[in-house]
Amino acid sequence: MTDLLTDAHARLPAMLADAVRLIECESPSHDHAAIARSADVVAEVLGARLAAAGLPADPERIVIDGVTHLRWRLGEATRVLLLGHHDTVWPHGTLATHPARITDGILTGPGCYDMAIGLVQAAHAVASLATVHGADALAGVTILVTGDEEVGSTTSRALLEDEARGADAVLVLEASGPGGALKTERKGVSLYTVTAHGRAAHAGLDPERGVNAGLELAHQLPAIAAIAAGSTTVTPTRGSIGTTVNTVPAQARVDVDVRAATAAEQHRVDAEIHALAPVLDGARLTVDGGINRPPLELALAEGLFSRAQALATAAGIDDLRQCSVGGASDGNLTAGLGVPTLDGLGGVGGGAHAVDEHVEVAHVPHRTALLALLVHDVLASPRPDAGTP
Repeated sequence: MTDLLTDAHARLPAMLADAVRLIECESPSHDHAAIARSADVVAEVLGARLAAAGLPADPERIVIDGVTHLRWRLGEATRVLLLGHHDTVWPHGTLATHPARITDGILTGPGCYDMAIGLVQAAHAVASLATVHGADALAGVTILVTGDEEVGSTTSRALLEDEARGADAVLVLEASGPGGALKTERKGVSLYTVTAHGRAAHAGLDPERGVNAGLELAHQLPAIAAIAAGSTTVTPTRGSIGTTVNTVPAQARVDVDVRAATAAEQHRVDAEIHALAPVLDGARLTVDGGINRPPLELALAEGLFSRAQALATAAGIDDLRQCSVGGASDGNLTAGLGVPTLDGLGGVGGGAHAVDEHVEVAHVPHRTALLALLVHDVLASPRPDAGTP
């Protein structure tokens, strides 16, 4: 057993206690006051682990449009960016029905898997490296914990992209894929609102004077869905029609979620959805939105995954696999810059965003050791721009 794995096993009780503390501070993304309170707890919990290893404890608190983000820089220039978020999808009061618990080797509670345990593993992996190899071994590591990932990273996008530029690697502490697989491909996300515009009229007295936007939208829905091809999904989701029950609707709208594995597919869909044409005389269409997150393509992850595979045995992991997923993360944004990015390094479990959200405790030390080994490996390697193959 490696020194880092031994240290990670010794840290397990503390890691679980830290995770419970994070879970018990509810942090729904849209409540900026709750996000600020959560940031305080994250700063205290993670900072204490870093301080105990002789590393800077206090993060920078970066507030953008009311949303609080945290950054620990361990050195002048970022070579390895550890990326996570502390906001969750769960509303206030969820703890009353789904409290943080550890039962029969399973950690539960809102946000445990996505992604309290990932944040805890990041802090302990860095502290473990400092304990085993000395604090100087962490020069070049930055930990960035954002506060709005679950709602599109609208305030943190520029922050995390600026931090990632020039890095050798971005390691994303999002939850793992099935069976602990690392995520080497994520589909990109595009979001649209298609609005049909018609003409209002009284539905009883003179409906023939109207142009029914609802009917126009009904024509468009199959056309929108037909843009999908291969693994690219184009899904009409939320919609609305009209204003009152006795009026021919002058407007109807539908939101559209698009997931595509390549940038080329994102641009194809973008062109086709903007080329939609009205069917009814007198109707017109408008399309708002566009490409939200680029895909994490395999080429940006496969090098780091190969390193992780080579290190897995030393972390006590026998069969480390990779997977492709439809969901997006902030790793999509860093990969979109061309920065090598590996995702899914957080907890092993399941039920993200669902009532059965859980973490398998037995994997926590191994994932922590793997992260520490991977960080050390990247930092010990010559920089790619140094001319070394």
